[in-house]
Amino acid sequence: MVNQLIHSDPSTMMGKPVVVGTRITVELILEKLGAGETIEQLLEAHPRLTREGVLAALRFGAEALRADVAYPASEVTA
Repeated sequence: MVNQLIHSDPSTMMGKPVVVGTRITVELILEKLGAGETIEQLLEAHPRLTREGVLAALRFGAEALRADVAYPASEVTA
């Protein structure tokens, strides 16, 4: 699926995928959501970011992980 809200350009953020019209990387969005921030907190902190952009970043991350690549996971001890 083509994601028109996510763009990658070597001249912007070293080619990392960003939300179109911003310099906000998919990586940053995923890190912040993973750390417990809400979408509303992200939108408040980054006024040019939209809810659609955040959801596009989540879809992009899911699509990237569907690739036929094995990602080693570190063992978590509780």
